[in-house]
Amino acid sequence: MLFHDRREAGRELAGLLARRLDEGTLGSPFVLALPRGGVPIGDEIARALGAPLDVVVARKIGAPYNLEVGVGALAGEGPPLFDERTLAMLDLTADRLAPQVAKERTEMHRREELYRGGRPAPEVSGKTVVVVDDGLATGVTARAALRAVRGMEPGRLLLAVPVGSPEAAEALTAEADEVLCPHRPPLFHAVGQWYEDFDQVGDEEVVAILRGYAAAP
Repeated sequence: MLFHDRREAGRELAGLLARRLDEGTLGSPFVLALPRGGVPIGDEIARALGAPLDVVVARKIGAPYNLEVGVGALAGEGPPLFDERTLAMLDLTADRLAPQVAKERTEMHRREELYRGGRPAPEVSGKTVVVVDDGLATGVTARAALRAVRGMEPGRLLLAVPVGSPEAAEALTAEADEVLCPHRPPLFHAVGQWYEDFDQVGDEEVVAILRGYAAAP
């Protein structure tokens, strides 16, 4: 299994969700994508479902000596979520990571303002919310996003990702009412290995996609 790009992956997920919409089991969904990579996928899903699209901004918290090593994540205004096993393995504490957490929270707010252009966060209380990303590796960023959205009191909360590690997908069933992850390859090292084109999605593309939904009647 190899997707050409995020758009192709999004269309596969959109087809699965559209069938549920036709069957009447999805309600009137609201799609929230994790920027930046989840937004093109969320766009395909929202178009297929005739649903609104917005973002839930989550930020990975990296280890001080290597920011690419994720030890936690944050989303919303709640406390950061840490992978306790990773902290112990790297001999790190939440206090030591406080400067990195503050930096990522500032960046999270900057992106929320940029992507929404001053619009308030969406009101999703009582609605079916589909949280979308381009894949699951450790799942810690998706976990933080799901907890932030759960705090918005949706009626039902789904996580939809095209591909992910089996362990991460299974673990997240405790955070969402349903995890839709059709591809769970056993030898999973990184999300990008399952895409031919995994170029970074830019802020400009995210803003342009969301602007189209903000302008819709």
